Amino acid sequence: MNRPAHIAPLAVVDDDEIAAEPNDRYFNRELSWLAFNRRVLEEACNGAHPLLERLRFLSICGSNLDEFFMVRVAGLKGQQAQDVDRRSADGLTPGQQLGAIVAEADRLMESQQAVWGDLRTLLDEAGVWVLRRDAIDDAASDWLEDHFRHQIFPILTPQALDPAHPFPFIPNRGLSVIFDLERIADGEPIRELVMLPATTPRFVRLPGDEARYVSVETIVKRFAPLIFPGYVVHGAAAFRVLRDSDIEIEEEAEDLVRYFAKAIKRRRRGRVIRLELETGMPDPLAAVLKGELGGTDAIITESGHLLGIADLDALVDEDRPDLKFPPMTPRFPERIREFDGDCFAAISAKDIVVHHPYESFEVVLAFLKQAAADPDVIAIKQTLYRAGKQSAVINALVAAAEAGKSVTAVVELKARFDEEQNLLWASQLERAGVQVVYGFIDWKTHAKVSMVVRRENGQVRTYCHFGTGNYHPVTARIYTDISYFTADQQLGRDAAQMFNYVTGYVEPRDMQCLSLSPLGLRRRLTGLIDDEIAAARAGRPAAIWAKMNSLVDPAIIDKLYEASGAGVQIDLIIRGICCLRPQTEGLSENIRVKSIVGRFLEHSRIWAFGAGKALPNDGAKLFISSADWMPRNFDRRVEYMLPITNRTVHDQILDQVMVANLLDDEQSWILGPDGEYTRIVPGERPFNLHRYFMTNPSLSGRGAALEKVPTLLLRTIS
Repeated sequence: MNRPAHIAPLAVVDDDEIAAEPNDRYFNRELSWLAFNRRVLEEACNGAHPLLERLRFLSICGSNLDEFFMVRVAGLKGQQAQDVDRRSADGLTPGQQLGAIVAEADRLMESQQAVWGDLRTLLDEAGVWVLRRDAIDDAASDWLEDHFRHQIFPILTPQALDPAHPFPFIPNRGLSVIFDLERIADGEPIRELVMLPATTPRFVRLPGDEARYVSVETIVKRFAPLIFPGYVVHGAAAFRVLRDSDIEIEEEAEDLVRYFAKAIKRRRRGRVIRLELETGMPDPLAAVLKGELGGTDAIITESGHLLGIADLDALVDEDRPDLKFPPMTPRFPERIREFDGDCFAAISAKDIVVHHPYESFEVVLAFLKQAAADPDVIAIKQTLYRAGKQSAVINALVAAAEAGKSVTAVVELKARFDEEQNLLWASQLERAGVQVVYGFIDWKTHAKVSMVVRRENGQVRTYCHFGTGNYHPVTARIYTDISYFTADQQLGRDAAQMFNYVTGYVEPRDMQCLSLSPLGLRRRLTGLIDDEIAAARAGRPAAIWAKMNSLVDPAIIDKLYEASGAGVQIDLIIRGICCLRPQTEGLSENIRVKSIVGRFLEHSRIWAFGAGKALPNDGAKLFISSADWMPRNFDRRVEYMLPITNRTVHDQILDQVMVANLLDDEQSWILGPDGEYTRIVPGERPFNLHRYFMTNPSLSGRGAALEKVPTLLLRTIS
């Protein structure tokens, strides 16, 4: 693997320590996540990507790391503070995990700063400048001073730090500048703090055709004399705060809506988890911040010259198409076009699978909009986990309710960082007459299902959409997911039981197709793995292909180890966390794990079991799901697992989508038994999964056009 010198590998335990560790069957979940985020950072170093896209990867890496501290590290800190001796699957205490996490996270942040330095130089050469303070010429300074006086100064509130002025509250992810001043009149020293409001753009673009930006903290430091007339500035530096942002549900919460409204406010004031200091901050200023914000919980770090790496995403909006990926226009499924845009007629004729983002999310919106406008539709039921801020899905449900239809929306308030938005959507839906349900107090409703009940020829018929991704129009453009439309009445009855379970706690009986967690999904999955074990022991071919975001659950990992020992050939495509140790003698010789990180975020969950035959083949049992293989998905969430029995759809998902994922060698990483990920070296005929589906129409929903397309991707998987 060609890794830049400043990108250090993930820290792994010494081999001797592994042998002595009783739980060496599993990788640590938190360190595995950090390894994933390092793969994201590696894409910022990938010269094959356009420059602003590399900057986007750096920004994503920064945003990911912020959330990791606000949630995962905060949780471990909480366990440590309460003396909870809850060991991870690999046997580490919260304190041991925190020690390893902080060390690796610090290395990752150092790498981020180094990558930003490299990208900044390349951006300068490409004509996109983030000006340092000493690079601002007189003309730019004059414009910035005017901009500062009229656009920034009015919203700043400097606060003295002395006994008469208690240290102010710094909000989560808040960026501030602390100043060391001396009053000219009497030489009196004073320290002042200026918080930079979140409403202030992080980077100000200078006027003109040239793309020249200046960070807001640079501007505030430059014009400090205008903020503090009569003072000499001896020092100034930026700092940033990350706070505990997880929301825990209390058993006595009687009103979930009211509880979350209060909890969101409390989260903004959560305890400080990480205090980031600008490199070179004078020691006296650093001492003040550590004393006021450090406490016993905070992890304090000198984080570089640019704090808040995530904010670099603002520069990606610069109008430089030459520095971005070529635009892609998603295709609308031809099957529905053949029926003049009538979704119900198309689905009634044949099940349809849609492959996002290559095929447009508009088809999902068209399905709901048609349901809202169709006088024969009598009811709509919809789960909403993350719907975004501008949601056509919400508008369609509102329109349906206002048209007199029975509309039920299961709004998940516990969708992390979307709680506030979901409360707003719930209020809007209720005002329109939608029956809004919030589901279980302890469990999240994570299943992505839409159900439309329509009266046809005096009978009631149900149409369903099952998705592996959220009903979110923005992420649907960058996440790869599967949408499955069907009018199968057994599936419709199962979906109805799922909704009744969430809305009325009515436990499903005699489900024909769907498996649900936390009821029977884990048991069904374990049974499928057992079937492959039995096939292998009987001397028949046995194979498992599974694609997901994370693999954490120890019981499922152990079952996969058992399958490997029986001779089952297992290929796992896991984008993020993987706690399974592959390719280890006596444990997992027959398990291979790869991770794909590229232009699109691989998000779909697809599972295939050979059923005693070699893959790919018509006999394989194929499933799509909303769940990853994690304890929370099996035990604390409502998820679905859906068998794909329609032969055409089965072949499209298995022989195209899964095979393409296995073939990719341009943006794939292989996980080794030591926990290290190694980038695959492309072969003589490089294959890029994302480029393939952008340039070759998939067979999903292609209707009559299917006959004109040759069989795709019929290569041998070695």
